[in-house]
Amino acid sequence: MKKLLLYVGPGFLMAGAAIGVSHLVQATRAGAEYGFALLWVFVLACVSKYPFMEFGPRYAAATGNHLIEGYKSLGKLPYYIYVVMTLGTMFIIQAVVTIVTAGLAENFFSFGFSSFFWSAIILFLCISVLIIGRFSGLDLVMKVIISLLTISTLLAVLAALFSGSFDAATSQAAPNYFNVAGLIFIVAFMGWMPIPLDASVWHSVWSVQKMKESGYKPSVKNAFLDFNLGYLSAALIGFLFLTLGALVMFGTGETFADNSVNFAAQLVNLYGQTLGSAFVPLIAFAALITMFSTTLAVTDAYPRVLTILFQNTKTQTRNETKGVDRTYAVFLFIIPLFSVLLLYFLSAAFTTLIDFATALSFILSPVLGWYNYKLVTHKSMPESARPGKAFRIFAMVSLFILVSLSLLFVGIRIF
Repeated sequence: MKKLLLYVGPGFLMAGAAIGVSHLVQATRAGAEYGFALLWVFVLACVSKYPFMEFGPRYAAATGNHLIEGYKSLGKLPYYIYVVMTLGTMFIIQAVVTIVTAGLAENFFSFGFSSFFWSAIILFLCISVLIIGRFSGLDLVMKVIISLLTISTLLAVLAALFSGSFDAATSQAAPNYFNVAGLIFIVAFMGWMPIPLDASVWHSVWSVQKMKESGYKPSVKNAFLDFNLGYLSAALIGFLFLTLGALVMFGTGETFADNSVNFAAQLVNLYGQTLGSAFVPLIAFAALITMFSTTLAVTDAYPRVLTILFQNTKTQTRNETKGVDRTYAVFLFIIPLFSVLLLYFLSAAFTTLIDFATALSFILSPVLGWYNYKLVTHKSMPESARPGKAFRIFAMVSLFILVSLSLLFVGIRIF
């Protein structure tokens, strides 16, 4: 148990990176606009992504390597496809999580700063934390925040249920979502719910880093426990946010603002309506810390991934023992810089930017899912750690679902 506690952490980092825009924005919007009608979409997203997310810690625990090394072992095509996917999405995802955090920061402090200025401050703080505290500090902060967020969100949902909102939410007919706008939102909703599939790579990278720092290589079974803690936490909180949106906002005619600051105010007021106005400052602070943790995790993930992509692994390991890796530090500044520039030009189109990023993530999910499946069923994978026949069938059914929905979305956009 002592060794297990040493290893537990990458799952919470994965959840911390995921519990943000997809939960605070997309899940709440799903409940507010469609009530509980999209609950089946939420369940489908959680189930269909599970096997491919699980393959990340399975591969890391069995081989001691992260998925990026695995993609490279499959050949040049899988490796460079992942490189292109990462370069094509990282600035958008960094920008999206940052601008939501910026809106919550202005809502809490009310300094009158613009979203762009707040974004620059937040990214500067993230860079400072990662340079000073490094991985161990990130690991500890995420465990605390995820625990507090789960408790506070559950209290908010219980308060809404006791207020009698459930009958009102379930007695109204949900709007039709089998149309162009509805289907586009469903794909965007599934994109990052409960966790974007490219986070499987981040999880494997964090897992390998955790092994180095703890000096403990877990069994595949222990790796599953850590993963399930993170994945189920992300799924539970996603369900709670969808429920909260349905109980408090569905049928009221209120829609979310297309501006990060105004959206943040609506989100905090949503909590305030259920828990009472006295809780609003605490809720505003909790939401801000939650999104800050997401931004912090993403700010760490992409430079860490790019360092692995463009630097020899042995060189990286040797440098990390002396302090912050130089290549990592360079990317730690470059990615936020370009993300801030992106926000400067596109910050007004808040929800459009989010929908685009989440939809893009979902469309690319089947590609990563297939490569993850090939890795854990490859002959280089220890036979005892390979998934069984039933789980492989489950993975293939899930892949079919992801491919079908991605093709549907592309077809709608084209035709």
